[in-house]
Amino acid sequence: MSTPFKGNKSYLPSKPCAACGRAMTWRKSWAKNWESVLYCSEACRKKKSAK
Repeated sequence: MSTPFKGNKSYLPSKPCAACGRAMTWRKSWAKNWESVLYCSEACRKKKSAK
């Protein structure tokens, strides 16, 4: 993450969910594996793998 967090989510990186297309904003819990995060939620992960 190149830009420091300023208290405004517009500064954080985001990418679309692979299942539903909803924009996912970077979270601190995803810091170590942001490149491998594909789904916005457990429900989307299960829905995508069920197909």
